[in-house]
Amino acid sequence: MSFLKNNGYEYYDLKEQLQYTQLEEDLEELKQEFTTLPIDSYAKELNRYRRYARAVIIPGTGEVQWLPSVETEEGEMYKYFQGSFNPEYTNAARDFPAISEKIRANKLLNDIVMFDYRQTFWREEDMLLPVHAGIHFVKLEVEDEGDMAVSSPNHLHQDGEPFTFAHLVHRQNVEGGLNAIGVPEVAGDVPEDVDDSKLLKQMTLTEPLESYGVFDPMVSHYVAPVTKGKKEKKGQRSMILIDFQPTVCPDPDEISAQLKKSNLVFAK
Repeated sequence: MSFLKNNGYEYYDLKEQLQYTQLEEDLEELKQEFTTLPIDSYAKELNRYRRYARAVIIPGTGEVQWLPSVETEEGEMYKYFQGSFNPEYTNAARDFPAISEKIRANKLLNDIVMFDYRQTFWREEDMLLPVHAGIHFVKLEVEDEGDMAVSSPNHLHQDGEPFTFAHLVHRQNVEGGLNAIGVPEVAGDVPEDVDDSKLLKQMTLTEPLESYGVFDPMVSHYVAPVTKGKKEKKGQRSMILIDFQPTVCPDPDEISAQLKKSNLVFAK
């Protein structure tokens, strides 16, 4: 029985789920990629850094196939679009610098993508074509006392993609970063303004590869800003976020409506 399917969210410890000999070395390689993240050009004042890539999974193959990036004057880029679900960028496509080709070949990253994919469930017709995955590397970094790093959007929200998974890679010298999961009706609010009965889960990820997933039609979710901790070094919170959606992609509201009323089957 799937807790995610029944409740709209689930917690995972991928260090337990994805054990193999070179895991720590591959995790360190992922961690190093976060040192190369450029500032998020859409929110330069919010101390947020990011890279992005797109991939597809052909049902039944068990493999991640990375889509090509686009070379622009600013460098290697991928586009990202959330339709109406992010009020800060409504119906706007954003260009994000690409995750490096070396990291796209990292075994742990590919295993994480496939682990997440195998938790998802779809209509049978959705499994006739590739499922699309968006892979975000996002770092919140604070250097000075009083600095604050903020995710987007900074309130409980839904993403528009049917599934989103979040994986902690590295956390040091930060305070905050609480994750909250609530009912859809509280999207647009912050947890402190929401009745406890409408918050399904609150947790703070602290260890590498602590993770959670959400089924977007059933829940809203949020991560609180982070501030610098008491040590002298920078505060950092590095996350891999992975979203999934079917190839045939009408308006996100229509996808959610169809998922809510359809008989769903697990990914193969």
